[in-house]
Amino acid sequence: MCLGIPGRIVRTTPGLDLGQVEVAGVVREINLALLDGPFVPGEYILIHSGFALERMSPERAADALAFFGGE
Repeated sequence: MCLGIPGRIVRTTPGLDLGQVEVAGVVREINLALLDGPFVPGEYILIHSGFALERMSPERAADALAFFGGE
């Protein structure tokens, strides 16, 4: 079993597979190559080991963050 953490996309650069994603108040560089773009700032993704694994609805991300004691 792996642990995935929700993150909110802050910024992407066209042509690159990396995006700036906010996780628990910290902006990190995350690899988006496993998902089809385009990506929109404010969109939530599920992250594991620095890779975006799937897109998440804001409601699902909020539920997961509440479980972890975040937002």
